[in-house]
Amino acid sequence: MKIEKKLLHPSHTQHRLKVEYTETPFCCDGCKDAGIGLKYKCNDCEFDLHKACALAPPAITHSFYTKCDFRFHVRPPGAATRVCDACGKEVLGFVYHCARCGFDLHPCCANLPQRLDDGDGHQFHLCLKLSGPACHRCGSKGKGWAYRSTCKNYNLHVSCVKELLVESWEVFYLSRDRKNKTTTMTTEVIGTRTIPGLRGTMQNYHRGGSVGKVRRCCQIAISALRIIISAILGDPTAIIAAVVGTLMTK
Repeated sequence: MKIEKKLLHPSHTQHRLKVEYTETPFCCDGCKDAGIGLKYKCNDCEFDLHKACALAPPAITHSFYTKCDFRFHVRPPGAATRVCDACGKEVLGFVYHCARCGFDLHPCCANLPQRLDDGDGHQFHLCLKLSGPACHRCGSKGKGWAYRSTCKNYNLHVSCVKELLVESWEVFYLSRDRKNKTTTMTTEVIGTRTIPGLRGTMQNYHRGGSVGKVRRCCQIAISALRIIISAILGDPTAIIAAVVGTLMTK
């Protein structure tokens, strides 16, 4: 995806948007989801877009849906509530929709990398559905797309990772001052709360196993969670993964 330094977006025609890098989570005014890393911003209006939302092409295809022709919409088509088939979350803004098949994808979900590397030799591959061990977060195989480790022992649904973000939204909470519409993080809460980790879930998942096995499993799962969160927020880079990691329970 080519990075343009400035652009005029159809959803915000009054000013040009400038690309910038941020380590502070923001709310995308396109898809209405959280973001981090590279974004396109209007400094006059405090208008922000994920890179994937700002540079979204009018049509895409996806390897998971070979018969689909996804078209970009600035708002969900039709009157019915639409849900992203990747993460299971309600579509509130920008979306890719296949009119023939009825599938929907958030732009950032449509751009999720097929492979993630945590930097410690562990790779995680995106899959349409789980066929091996259940998700380490929810204990089931359903609920849409998931990342699975190469060894097939560690699995996390994209939807479950988003649920972790929702459960600790106070950490990523973006408060908009009604007067100047400035987007900020609530630093008061950040000091006392963190994103819930998978440690308790993993310990229950491996109940009866050795302490060493549980500890190693927790470390790999937390590493996976860190890079998957960074990918979902729109910037699957090692730097952003490290930033997100500082907000997580160790």
